[in-house]
Amino acid sequence: MRKILQERARATRRSLLEAAACLFAQQGYAGTSVNDISARSGRTSGSVYFHYASKEGIAQAVVREGFASWPSLVPRYDDPSVPPLERLVALSYDIARALAEDSLTRAGARLWAERHTINVDLPDPFVVWTTAVTRLLAQARAGGCLAAGVRPAATARTLVRAFYGFCTLTEALEGSHALTGRLSDWWQLTLPALQRDPRTGQALAPPTAATPPVDNRPPPPAPPLGAPATRDRMLTVRTREHETNRLVTGPAGTGGDQGQ
Repeated sequence: MRKILQERARATRRSLLEAAACLFAQQGYAGTSVNDISARSGRTSGSVYFHYASKEGIAQAVVREGFASWPSLVPRYDDPSVPPLERLVALSYDIARALAEDSLTRAGARLWAERHTINVDLPDPFVVWTTAVTRLLAQARAGGCLAAGVRPAATARTLVRAFYGFCTLTEALEGSHALTGRLSDWWQLTLPALQRDPRTGQALAPPTAATPPVDNRPPPPAPPLGAPATRDRMLTVRTREHETNRLVTGPAGTGGDQGQ
């Protein structure tokens, strides 16, 4: 019986967390009330306060949960057989997908941006990413792939902040569905400054199971927060990644526009 009650409590907390994440991502912290979370989750307000002492506590839990899975991405990009800068770009695509499609990640990012309006300390997600990027850049330097004068730690701080600002502004102007597509533009501009020899044509798009033909149709609207990605949505993401690889590497052995 105790185990059953524990499972029910975990399920309730999860449903409250997901409901709060959707609302915080859509409406922000100030625009979301405990009653809103109660109505969205189908639970009573008493249930909300039983599991979370306050709205601030819910916000803190959403941010913590939203960023909890981020460190687990880093070990996936420790394969020494893959060039470090290629791993860096692949990692950025995973983060962009999470910011575009995962409600907890989206809510965590928005709440962190609104942290000065929330009377509780929120986790800082950027320490993890800055450390990971510093390590990848240091590996690129050790392998002779990094441009002279590029300092891993200082460059990592700049890249992480520029990437986050890029994602935030892209979503504000074009919607979350545009993030993975616009990321190719960002790397097209940024990567040559990192590479020792931009003409090498290093592959930049993360690997995909199958690369579909390039589709020039406009991307579909972003799915509702928390909704699973559809087949069409995943096809669009893979298409954009293929375009990134083509833009940066160009025809085989040419190095694309970067060598010009």
